[in-house]
Amino acid sequence: MEKRWYVVHTYSGYENKVKTNLEKRLESMGMEDKIFRVLVPEDEETEIKNGKKKVTKKKVFPGYVLAEMVMTDDSWYVVRNTPGVTGFVGSAGTGSKPTPPLLDDEVETVLKRMGFDETRTEVDFELKETVEVMDGPFNGFSGTIENIDLDKQKVKVHVNMFGRETPVELDFAQIKRLS
Repeated sequence: MEKRWYVVHTYSGYENKVKTNLEKRLESMGMEDKIFRVLVPEDEETEIKNGKKKVTKKKVFPGYVLAEMVMTDDSWYVVRNTPGVTGFVGSAGTGSKPTPPLLDDEVETVLKRMGFDETRTEVDFELKETVEVMDGPFNGFSGTIENIDLDKQKVKVHVNMFGRETPVELDFAQIKRLS
């Protein structure tokens, strides 16, 4: 069986609690090989009130959590019996397993909206390695890798500009190893 994305219905306002509970349960019950990611899709909204800028997160699908999993009796049981979960979208009734309601392109759209990119780039960069910037406003500069974020496919590189170290966040595709 292959891993697919399923939509889990939760009590309204309990999405983050369900995500936390489910992540704890899958770890304690040894289900990491069946349930891979649990997401609460959120958008950032910027409000300006009384001249102050405030960034808030707003749930894209209130009352729902996305779960990337392989649907087996065990994984279905773990998710279904997590506190705050009322069921799966796409199941024909209580006690029946759901069909995966999300198509791959729908999931990719949601993940991109959240800042994730499903197309993964394999990297062999290491911390403290010196690299050259190949694209963007820092093209031609070299710097040292200070942080690697595999989920977001980004690196933080300290570039020497005007005699001062400046941290720059770049995509993996924007840098190359200096030989």
